[in-house]
Amino acid sequence: MTQTFSKLKPSFLGSKSARRSQVVAIDLGSRSTKAVHVQRNGEGFDLLGYVIQEAPIYDKTSTPELIAEHLRAVTQSLQAKTKLVTLVVGMGDSILRSVELPPLPVSEMRLMLKVGTKNYLQQDLPDHTFDCFILAPTAVPAAKPGEPKAAQKYKVWVGGAKNQTVNDLQKATRSAGLVPDQITLSALGPVNAFEKSHADIFARDTVALVDIGFKNSTISILSHGELALSRVVATGGDKITAGLSEALGISYAEAEGIKVGMPTEIESALLPLVSPLGRELRASIDFFEHQHERMVSHVYLSGGGARSDFFIQSLQADLMLPCTQWNPTTALNIALPSQQAGEVAQIASQLTVALGAAAGSF
Repeated sequence: MTQTFSKLKPSFLGSKSARRSQVVAIDLGSRSTKAVHVQRNGEGFDLLGYVIQEAPIYDKTSTPELIAEHLRAVTQSLQAKTKLVTLVVGMGDSILRSVELPPLPVSEMRLMLKVGTKNYLQQDLPDHTFDCFILAPTAVPAAKPGEPKAAQKYKVWVGGAKNQTVNDLQKATRSAGLVPDQITLSALGPVNAFEKSHADIFARDTVALVDIGFKNSTISILSHGELALSRVVATGGDKITAGLSEALGISYAEAEGIKVGMPTEIESALLPLVSPLGRELRASIDFFEHQHERMVSHVYLSGGGARSDFFIQSLQADLMLPCTQWNPTTALNIALPSQQAGEVAQIASQLTVALGAAAGSF
């Protein structure tokens, strides 16, 4: 496969262990935790199990002990034999930025970012851990006679997470009797998973991925095998459900229940709630196309909101681009228990981040 940013975890924690045969990847979402158990099978991979459980309330009072208890419950439900765990840090506790840095080893880039975040990331980020992935050297214009040659720069994707978050996750994982193998970012999950499941499109086309989370949605633009743009927007399933609840005068639980199987008579109430995400996506696409002079040909959606046909149709009408829900399990051999095997197609979109994290661990 082409070496791209999707190979970067970024691994704030990364083991040097031998070739892995199995891994459990856990996406600790705000509303629900999604976990998958994946096993290497020759050159392919088997999906051995998945679980979606209601998440504990991760707020300022959260403790490693609470997280450890939750991790134990999740991994027991998976019945996985491996102790290796890849954990996903949400975008509320992390950053992902594209920057230009001097041509240095990654270890020196990390140190430089740690002491100079304001210079390179345009904001102070004390007490953060950083990882970097070098895309390519930037083009340096030829110097005119008598002028010094311009300094070489690297195009670099920088991932960062709060030290406290990383430390708490490691402590909780060990307390749960597990081995913290990798810690990665939720924004990378859809990119990893899409490369595995749609390898031809990933390498050849220019497309947008939209992963609709509970609090936020992630917009990623992929072009010819590289991540070209990544944004997080503050529109997710929670805001849409809450708005629907208020507009219709029903409970939050009732609004959540009807959001996916949307009755025609309440589509008018949902439309203004979906439109902000459409505007953000259009702005991202326009910015990319202006900067790179390449056209986005398709939008692929994942996450809980992607299960709504009306949601997808509304975005398609706003963007005037084909919009499709995609299945991140298509490149996997489905080796699930019979009941899960029959259900996985319906919930696969919710597993995108966890599957992408697993893909990046092998």
